[in-house]
Amino acid sequence: MSTLKKILVVDDDPVVGKSFDRVLSGKGYAVITARNGEEALSKLANESYDLVFTDIKMPGMSGLEVAERVKASQPWLPVVIITGYGTEDNAARAEAAGVSGFLQKPLSPEMIEGTTEKALLEHAAAEAPVAAPTPAIAAPVATEEAAHGIARTLKNVVLFFAAPFVGLAYILAFPFVGLGMVAWIGGKALMKYAAVRKTVEVVKRVGMVVAGPLLGLAFVLLLPWIGAAMLAWIGGRAILKRYGTE
Repeated sequence: MSTLKKILVVDDDPVVGKSFDRVLSGKGYAVITARNGEEALSKLANESYDLVFTDIKMPGMSGLEVAERVKASQPWLPVVIITGYGTEDNAARAEAAGVSGFLQKPLSPEMIEGTTEKALLEHAAAEAPVAAPTPAIAAPVATEEAAHGIARTLKNVVLFFAAPFVGLAYILAFPFVGLGMVAWIGGKALMKYAAVRKTVEVVKRVGMVVAGPLLGLAFVLLLPWIGAAMLAWIGGRAILKRYGTE
């Protein structure tokens, strides 16, 4: 259950205190009255309040002096001046003391409630901690550029070492590809004859026997470099992903 806001009303006219109590008591406020400045300062010294209303013209200590002494001892406590004698000098002195506003007599319930809510809201806003701006996270530009540079270097190194072997594989394979195409075209024309078909079958088997070792040699020569290139490619992507996105 929330604690009632305590409002101190300082006025030598008891009707004013009763008006505040009648308007605010049902709105979640506890209204305490004081008949003069000395009584108000005594109450303030012994209890905590959320807002002070003080009449400007009272016997003894004026409302302006009450406001000045309250703001000097409790500068966080909002004070509103009640006045039927508004002058420029009084307004300047009250503003210099740091009051939260003025309430002009004659008072109405709407004026009392509205001024109370306004003063308390402004006080709560002034005391609310200001969230420090979250520092922007600097993008790791240098790290990302370094990762891209490493990836490009690895790629170039792999291409440099792989290029001769790719060229060698192309040179070795090209004659066989050409011969295979010629044999295929010629074979289709000759396959009409049974004797040729038998001959082709024999040549095919001989060719497989002869080509097998060559294909095995090419596979043995190229396999390590293909594996190394794949490892370099996978490692380069991993480095780029790690340092380029952190």
